Amino acid sequence: MKSSSAAAVLGLAYICGLLSTTVLGYPAREAAWWQWIGLSLGIAICGVLVAKFIHRFWRTGPRKKVWLLAGLIAALAVVYFWLRIPHPVKNDVSRYVENAPEEVTIQGEILTEPRLTRSDRAFFWFEATQLNENESVSGKLYVTLPLLQATGLYPGQNLAVSGRLYQPNPAPNPGAFDFSAYLAREGAFAGLSGREVILPETEVKPPWGWWKLRQRIIRAQIRWLGSPKGQLVSSMVLGRRAVDLPYDLRDRFVKAGLAHVLAASGFHVSLLLGVVLGLTARFSAKTQFVVGAITLFIYVGLTGLQASVMRAALMGFGALFALVVGKKRKPLGLLLLAAIALLLFNPLWIRDLGFQLSFLATLGLIVTVPVVTKWLDWLPPAIAALFTVPIAASLWTLPLVIYVFHVVAPYTIPANIAAMPLVAIVSLGGFLSAFVAIVFPIAGSTLAELLNYPSEWLISIVEYFTNLPNSSFAVGKISLFSLIALYGLLALVWWNKKWQRRWWLVTLMALLLLIVPFWFRQATLFQLTLLATENEPVLVIQDRRAVTLINSGDLETAQYTVLPFLRQQGINQLDWAVALDVQSPEESGWQLILSELPVTNFLYNTVAGQKPLPEDNPIATAIPAQTLETGSSVLLKRNLIRLISSEPPVLELQLGKQTWLLVGESQYTKPEQLAEQLQSARSLMQTLDKQNLDLKVLLFSGSNIRLDWLETLQPKIAIASTRNIAPHILQTLSENKIKFYMTSRDGAIQWTPGGGFQTTHSIVDRDASLF
Repeated sequence: MKSSSAAAVLGLAYICGLLSTTVLGYPAREAAWWQWIGLSLGIAICGVLVAKFIHRFWRTGPRKKVWLLAGLIAALAVVYFWLRIPHPVKNDVSRYVENAPEEVTIQGEILTEPRLTRSDRAFFWFEATQLNENESVSGKLYVTLPLLQATGLYPGQNLAVSGRLYQPNPAPNPGAFDFSAYLAREGAFAGLSGREVILPETEVKPPWGWWKLRQRIIRAQIRWLGSPKGQLVSSMVLGRRAVDLPYDLRDRFVKAGLAHVLAASGFHVSLLLGVVLGLTARFSAKTQFVVGAITLFIYVGLTGLQASVMRAALMGFGALFALVVGKKRKPLGLLLLAAIALLLFNPLWIRDLGFQLSFLATLGLIVTVPVVTKWLDWLPPAIAALFTVPIAASLWTLPLVIYVFHVVAPYTIPANIAAMPLVAIVSLGGFLSAFVAIVFPIAGSTLAELLNYPSEWLISIVEYFTNLPNSSFAVGKISLFSLIALYGLLALVWWNKKWQRRWWLVTLMALLLLIVPFWFRQATLFQLTLLATENEPVLVIQDRRAVTLINSGDLETAQYTVLPFLRQQGINQLDWAVALDVQSPEESGWQLILSELPVTNFLYNTVAGQKPLPEDNPIATAIPAQTLETGSSVLLKRNLIRLISSEPPVLELQLGKQTWLLVGESQYTKPEQLAEQLQSARSLMQTLDKQNLDLKVLLFSGSNIRLDWLETLQPKIAIASTRNIAPHILQTLSENKIKFYMTSRDGAIQWTPGGGFQTTHSIVDRDASLF
C-alpha cells in the first residue's frame, strides 16, 4: 500500500511541478531564465518543508525521503518544461519578417491537412525550407490561402507559397484570442498570408497516410447525409479538429455545454472499446487484447496525435493489459500513469486545454459517479446513469471552463441528459459507417444515412437549449487562486466521506468563491476601456453595475473584440448603447451584440445614418432606439454624455470632475467631399472654442484629427484608435507635452480613478500573477 502511495505521490509531484509553471504566464508573456530557476528552487524548498511536517497530518503516508524526492521531481519538472519550450533557431523563418519584402515565396512541406478558418480561408501547418530563391530557412509556419488555392493539397506535399510573411502581435485586447501565444504553443513564430500556390513541375503521387482514410470516411458520411449533418457525424467519430464542421454549429455545441461531443476523447474510446470487447466476448483474453489494441491503434491514427485521444487510448490499453494478466483494473492508477507518460513525451501538453478537460472529466467519472449514484439510488440504474455522468463530468470541468472562457452554460446538465441517448446512437452508428467506408465507401454512406433523423434531432436539442434565455452567463475572469480553491473543495469531498455528507456546505463555499468577488467587483468598479480596433473607437464604461458601450465596430470587431471583452468582465447586459456611426446591418456589429446581450437603452446619431432608422432595420426591431440630437445630453447613472457634433461625430463625456472628448470618423472621405469636410471642421472648431472645455482626455481615430483642434483643446492626454498617425500630429503632441497612447502600439487602454491608465501589456502581466 505504501509503495503504491509513494508512486502516486511521485507521479503527482511531476504533474504539479508542470502545473506550477502557470504562475509565470507562459506563453502569454516571456519569463526570464532566473524566474524559471527561482520557481524551481522555490518548489524544491517547499518539498523539504513538506517532508519535515507532513507526518503530523498524514502519519500513514510515505516516508520522509519520498517527499524529498517528490520535491526534487517537481523542481526538475519545471526545468524540463522550460527546456522543452520551443524557440526560434538562428535561421528560423520568423527572423526574416522585419526585412522581408511585401511579397515573399517560401518553399517547404505541408505538415497537416488544410482546414477551414472562420474567415473562409484554408489554413495548414507548413515546414519552411527556403525563402525566395537563395535563403535557406527552417521553422514552422501558419499558412492561410484562398479556398481554391488550397484545393487538392495534402500532408507531405512539397511546394512553394507566395504571400505576405508576418509576425503576429500579442492579443491587443483583454479577453481576446492570443494568436501569438497559440503559435508559440505549436512551435511556430510567424505566419504566411498566402496568395498563390506554386506546384513543382513534376507531379508526384500522394504518399499513403492516415489523412487518406480520414477523407474517405468524411466523404462517405457527407455523401447522402449532406451538410451539416454529415460533418457532425464525422466530428463525433474523428473529432472536430479532423473535420470542417460549420463554425455556427460548433459554437452552438460549445454554448450548450456539449463541446465534448465533438472532441475525440475518452467517451469515444470507451464506447469503441466496449463494442469491441462485447463482440469478442466469446474469444480468449489474448484475442480480445490483440483486437482491442489494433482498434485503438487505428483510431489514434485516424484522429491524429491529439493529447485527449492519446490519454484515453493509453488508459484503454492498460485496461486490456489488466484483462490479459487477470488483475483488477485500477482506473485512478491508469489515469495517472497515462497522464505521466504523455507529459514525459511532451510536457507542454499540460497547457493543452483538450488534455486538461479530458483528464478532469475522466477523473470526475472515476471518483464522483459512485458518490452521485448513491445520492440517486432511488432511481432505476439506467435512468440514474443519465444524470450521474453529466453531473460528475461537469463538476470537475466547470472551474476550468470558467477560468478559461469566463462563462457558464446554466443548462449544460439538462442538455447533456437530453442529448446523451442520441449521442450514443450517432457515435455508434458513425463508428460503424466509418469502418465500413474504409473498405466500401458506398456501404458506409448507406449506413451513415440511417443517422439522418438522430443527427437532426441532436441538432434540434442543441438549438433549443442555446435559444433559451440566459443560455450563457458571463461570470468574468476568476483568479488562479480561486481556481485552485475550487478544485481543493472538490478534492475535499472526494477524499473525506464526512464532507461527502456535507456536500451542500461545499457547494455553498464554492458559490461564495465565485459570487462574492464577482458581486464586489460589479458593485465597486469604475473603469473605462478603449478597445484596440481597426476603425472607429469603441469605448466601454463600467460604472458599478451600469455598463455603457459606445460604438460596436464592424461585425468582425464585435465578434472577436467586443463580446470577448464583455464576457471577461462578467457583463451580461448593457444599460446604454451609443452608436455614433450606424453602419449597414450587414457591416455593423450592433446586430450581433443585440442578439447576445439585452440592451436597455439604444442611442444613435441621426446624421451619421442620414435619416432615422427604418422600422425594418434589425437594430430598430430588436429594441426601441432613440435619436441622439446635436447638443442633447443624456445622464448615464452618475456620468453625462453630450453630442457636440454629428459630423464628424464628437461626443463629450463628463466623468465626475473630468471631461473626455471622443472624435469619431468623418463621413466625408471622398475627394469630391473636401469642401464639406473643411466646412464641417471649421464649424466644429468654432463650437469647441465656445465650449471652453477643461479637457482631460481626447480620443480620436487618428485619421481625422486636425492640428488646430489639438492647439485649441489642449488635452492632457490623447489616445488614437488607429494603425497609423501622421508625423506632424506626433510632433505637435510632443511639443505640447501631451501624453500620447495609440491602440495599435499599446493595445487596449484602461483607466480607473485609482490606477490611472494601463495598457494591454501591463494588464496581461497583472493577470498572469498568481492572484
